[in-house]
Amino acid sequence: MPIFDAAGDVVQPATIRAAKLQAMTGARNGGVPYDAGKYATTEMDDWHPGLWSPDVEINPWRDRIVGRIRDLVRNDGWASGGVTRLLDSAIGGDFKVVSQPDWRALAQMGCAADSVWAEEFGRAAEALWRTWAYDPSRFCDGARRLTIPQLFRLAFRHKLVDGEAFAVLLWIPERMGFGRASYATALQIIDPDRLSNPDMMFDTENLRGGVEIDHYGAALAYHVRRAHEGDWYDAAKSLVWDRLPRESEFGRPIVLHDYDADRAGQHRAAGGILTPVLARMKMLAKYDDTELQAAVINAMFAAFVESPMDPALVADGLVGDVGSYQEQRAGFHNDRKYQLNGSRIATLFPGEKLQMVNAARPAANFPAFESAMLRNVASSLGMTYEQLSQDWSQVNYSSARAALLESWKTMARRRQDFAAGFASPVFGAFLEEAMDWGELPLPANAPDFLEARAAYSRCRWMGPPRGWVDPVKEAQAAVLRMDAGLTTLEQECAEQGLDWEEVLAQRAREVDMFKTLQLALPDWGGAEIAAKTERPQ
Repeated sequence: MPIFDAAGDVVQPATIRAAKLQAMTGARNGGVPYDAGKYATTEMDDWHPGLWSPDVEINPWRDRIVGRIRDLVRNDGWASGGVTRLLDSAIGGDFKVVSQPDWRALAQMGCAADSVWAEEFGRAAEALWRTWAYDPSRFCDGARRLTIPQLFRLAFRHKLVDGEAFAVLLWIPERMGFGRASYATALQIIDPDRLSNPDMMFDTENLRGGVEIDHYGAALAYHVRRAHEGDWYDAAKSLVWDRLPRESEFGRPIVLHDYDADRAGQHRAAGGILTPVLARMKMLAKYDDTELQAAVINAMFAAFVESPMDPALVADGLVGDVGSYQEQRAGFHNDRKYQLNGSRIATLFPGEKLQMVNAARPAANFPAFESAMLRNVASSLGMTYEQLSQDWSQVNYSSARAALLESWKTMARRRQDFAAGFASPVFGAFLEEAMDWGELPLPANAPDFLEARAAYSRCRWMGPPRGWVDPVKEAQAAVLRMDAGLTTLEQECAEQGLDWEEVLAQRAREVDMFKTLQLALPDWGGAEIAAKTERPQ
C-alpha cells in the first residue's frame, strides 16, 4: 500500500528506507553509521580522496614519485642504508638455485621419473647453471659486465627503489663458439623508465603505461624506448619505441616484469618501498641538515664584540665627535687584530664588550624525534628500527630475536616473490636451452620441455643466511628440532645460506683426512660411535 506525504504525493521506498536509517543511526553521527564516513567534522571535512582505478592512480605520477625516491636514496644516508640492508638480506652476494624437478607430476605424464632421477637431474642442472651464471667472461649478461647473481641484485634494487624489475631474455647465438659462450641465452636488465606508451600517448583500454594487455588484463607485449629519455647523446633513439612480446610462440619468456601489485588490475608500480614515507624522510633529511648546520655554526662562532654604536649607520648620520670615535675604533681594531681561538688576550676599545655565544643546539629533543621518525620508516620498510639505525643499545636477546623474526617474514616473502617473478623464469629459459642440447639426464618416455615446463623448472632459491643473535642457543635449538623430527638438515642449512649436500660432502672429506693423519676423531666426526664399535664385547 503506497504512503502519501502531507502534500498528497507518494513517498518513494528509497526515501522511507533513508528516513529509517536516519532514525536508527541517530543525529549524533549525522546519519552516517561509521565514523570514517563522516564529513561534517573537523577531522574529515577537507578529506575527500577519489576512487581511482589502479592504473589511473599510478601511471600519471609514476615518474615524479620515482625521481624523488632516487634523489633521496642518492643523497640521504638513512634511505641509502635501508635499501642496501634489504638487498643484503634478500639477495646478498650470491643467490643460489636448488633444482627440484617435480618427478611426481612427470610420473603422472607416463615417464619413468622417480626421486633418484630427480636428484641426479637436479645436480646436473645446478652444475650447468653454475658454468653459465658464474662464467668469468660474463656471456650470461647481454652487456657482458655482471654475473647472474649480480644481475639479480641489480634487478632487485630496481624493484626496491623504482617498484619494478624489468629485463629481457636475449638469444645471441653469434656469441657461441670454442672458448666463447656455451649458451645463446643472455639476460639484459632494462631501466623501467624506458617502459612507456609510444609517443607518450595517454593510456587506453589496451595500453597502460607501456604495457599492452588483452581483454582479460594479461600482458601481451611491452613498448620500450630504444634509449632512456635522459640520454641527451641518444635523443633520436629515445623517440623510438620497440614492441617486445611477452613470450615467444612456444612460451619461452622474452620480457620479465616483476612488481608487487597492491590492487587488482594494476599493471605498473607507483614507486618503491619508500613511497609511503617519502615525505617524512625528506623532512627528516632537512631536519638533519639544519641541526648539523646549527652545530657547525655554533662551533665556529664562539663570541662577538658588542659596541655602543654601529660604524656604518652612525657614520652616515653623524659628524664630529661621534664620527671621530668610530674612526678611532676602526683604527684600533686594524692595528691589533685580536683573536679568540688563537690564544691571544683580547684587548677591547673603550665602551666595547665581549659576548660569548651559548651553543644551545643541536636541540635536546632531536635524538628522540629522529628515533620516532626512523621507527615509522622502518615499519614501512618491513625491517626493525635497529636494522635501519644500527643502534642496538636498547635491546636484549629476546627483544632482538623477536624483532628479527618478524622482519625475517617480510624479507623471506620479498625474496620468494622476486624468485617467482624474476629468477625462476631465467632458470627455466636456461634449462630449456640445456635440454635442447641434450645435456641433462632424462627418464624413459620423458615428455618434451614445452609439455612439462613447470615440472622440469621447479626450483627454490637460497639467499644469505638469517644469522644468529646468540649462536649457542640457536644452534642447540636447531639440534633439538632435528632430533625431534620437526625440521631437516636441508632446512637448517638453507636458513644459514648453505647447501646441505655440500656440508655433508665436506664433513666426509674432513673425517677421511682425520683418519689419514691418524688424528682422534671429534664428536661431530663420530668419535662416540667409533668408540662403541671398537669396544670389546
